[in-house]
Amino acid sequence: SSKIRNMEVQSADGVAVLEDCIGFSLTKTISKVEEKLKKGVLPDCQDDDIIPKVGNEMGAEAQIRLLKAKLRVTQEDLANVVFECRKKDDENQNLETRLKDTEEENTRLQRTISLQQSQTEKYKMLSQEANKKTEGLQQEVTALEKVLQ
Repeated sequence: SSKIRNMEVQSADGVAVLEDCIGFSLTKTISKVEEKLKKGVLPDCQDDDIIPKVGNEMGAEAQIRLLKAKLRVTQEDLANVVFECRKKDDENQNLETRLKDTEEENTRLQRTISLQQSQTEKYKMLSQEANKKTEGLQQEVTALEKVLQ
């Protein structure tokens, strides 16, 4: 994805050209095809669907225009795919950030829960001690009342 992020789509002679492809020059490839067509030599792969069967009956200029049109469409598709990929990368980055924030919040809340549980235990013990004191004092009051009577 970092490779795709670094690719830039530029325009040359009305045709979008994807730069930064290792060892590939679209301009050279087009030039080679144009030279072959001008010499009357058709591309090596005549059974592929780049130039339809009627393309054999077309002149070199028409074939070049057809190839350039197909190239433009393909490069627009590529630009769309690159755009979508970048968009997905941004979305993934955003989701990763949200996940990290959520995990940090979860850790913070776990610490808070732990602290509150220990405080709850502490207050339970204090309450039990207070209840014991109350019972003891209640017994003393009862004993003193009997002494007074």
